[in-house]
Amino acid sequence: MPGPDPERSPGAGFERLQTADGSVTLVHPVFKEAYSSVHGALTQARKLYLELTRTHLDPKPRVLEVGFGLGVNFRVTLENTLSRGVELEYLSYEFAPLERALLESVEVPLGEAAREVWAEVLGRWPEPGGPAGPLQLSGNWGRLELRFEDVLEATFPERWATAIYLDPFSPEVNPLPWSLPVLERLYAAAMPGTLLGTYSVAGEVRRGLTQAGFAVQRVPGVGKKAWLLASRSRSG
Repeated sequence: MPGPDPERSPGAGFERLQTADGSVTLVHPVFKEAYSSVHGALTQARKLYLELTRTHLDPKPRVLEVGFGLGVNFRVTLENTLSRGVELEYLSYEFAPLERALLESVEVPLGEAAREVWAEVLGRWPEPGGPAGPLQLSGNWGRLELRFEDVLEATFPERWATAIYLDPFSPEVNPLPWSLPVLERLYAAAMPGTLLGTYSVAGEVRRGLTQAGFAVQRVPGVGKKAWLLASRSRSG
């Protein structure tokens, strides 16, 4: 069973939590929720976001993410694209960036090339209280753009994404990123045939995605947990 890690994270109030697959996540002191699934942080990143959206097979993946958090989804996706020799374009939105030490405290198994990219991300991470303009990074591996913005006000590129990772805190504690105006703009950002993955199966999320234009299905997750997979029609 997952449980608190005996070691504490560097940030005041953040608790380390070992998840069911042995990987570690953090519990937010205000929302009282973990950044990743207690059923397996790495499992969720790989099975839900990377594989269910078919990003692991895409020769030219362009990922749009809501909720960068600890950067686990980015690192897992980067490791996959590097292993396949394809370039990754990754656009992520994060309203409340964590301190760099917190990101450093949560490790993800990576090869040397992915570790170097992640080290560069950390090296450019904004200081607490300092200006938080977009973090932009590129190389022969691809491109990352991380925008520290409220998704209610953010501009998404139209018909750009081949996959969407919808991964903010739950609608119970953080409802605005799940609101219909955001979901409608995510639909507009999706290319025809794009898949959107999310861990929330809440009724309002299913209804919102459907109203935004997505075709939505409930799929098995890990343990007894289910996930949602939404798609934009190839003719849309």
